[in-house]
Amino acid sequence: MGRPRTPLLDRERITTTALQLVDEQGDFSVPQIAKRLGAQTGSVYHHVDGRDGIVELLRERVAEAIDPGTLDLTPWDAALEAWARSYRAAFAAHPRAIPLLMTSPVRAPRVLEQYERAVNLLLTAGFAASEVMPLIIALENLVLGSALDLAAPETMWELTERTPTPRLAEALAAVGEGRADRAFEVGLAGFLGHARALLGT
Repeated sequence: MGRPRTPLLDRERITTTALQLVDEQGDFSVPQIAKRLGAQTGSVYHHVDGRDGIVELLRERVAEAIDPGTLDLTPWDAALEAWARSYRAAFAAHPRAIPLLMTSPVRAPRVLEQYERAVNLLLTAGFAASEVMPLIIALENLVLGSALDLAAPETMWELTERTPTPRLAEALAAVGEGRADRAFEVGLAGFLGHARALLGT
């Protein structure tokens, strides 16, 4: 038999298949990837650096949707706000990947480059070096938590007669639609206000 015109395996196909599995079930295994691609498990390992290598490919794939141009905006707080919104949208498209990606160190070169640019943005704005990573991590916590919230059911509190909660019921009725978006706006405004005040001191 001749070789197939399109190779069964390459890093792009492995990444796409792994992301499909994660979107469906929240995780992946190398044998599952191989089965979907009609290949042997050992063949997958010829293209990637094990499971950790696939996780980093997933990180790069999801992060590709973050607009790096946002970090070129001025002033610094406009850049940070735009980056946060783009970051949130990218991960909201694959919320089940978030727990997987948050439990392994970041090694993907293109992702590290974005962090480098974000750090440079804050240092250039005048933040002390000791303040930079707490700010970036806090923003990341807000963004990723909100991306997960977008995937949650609109009704996260099931009220029952067994536990009377009239004030909670009142508050839930008042919030209306778009609870996750409104909560993100509150968090982002608070974060940016704190960062501006920190720079002012």
